[in-house]
Amino acid sequence: MTRRLNGSCLCGEVRYTVADEFQYALICHCSQCRRATGSAFKPFGGIERAKLEVTGGPIRIFGDVMTHDAHCKACGSLLYSIVEEGTRAHVTYGTLIDSPSLAPQAHIYVGSKASWDTLCDGLPQHQELP
Repeated sequence: MTRRLNGSCLCGEVRYTVADEFQYALICHCSQCRRATGSAFKPFGGIERAKLEVTGGPIRIFGDVMTHDAHCKACGSLLYSIVEEGTRAHVTYGTLIDSPSLAPQAHIYVGSKASWDTLCDGLPQHQELP
C-alpha cells in the first residue's frame, strides 16, 4: 500500500494528501516561481495529477484547467501547480506536513536565480530545465 503524505496551507483551511511516489524533486529558481512564492526558489515534487487529492478548503486557481497554480483562497499559500497539459502536479514541498521519500535532486533555472541567492548544497545546477 502506498504511503500518503499530508499537506496544508499556512492557515490550515486547505488540506491535501498526495502519494509518496514523486517521480522527480527539483528546486526552481525561475522568476515566475520566485514571484509565486515570495522566495528565492520553489522546491517541488512532480507526480501524476490523479495522485494528488485536495481534502478540504477553498482553492483559488490562477490559469486554466490544463495549466494553473492553486493557492489557498484564504491565506494565499501556493500549494501546487498543474502542468504538462493537466497530467502532472508540482506539489510545493514547503506545504507538506509529512516528509517525502524523495529529496530534491537538482536546481533548475539557475540562469535566472536571484543575484543575492547563493547555492551551496552540492546539488546539480541546470541553467534551464534539463
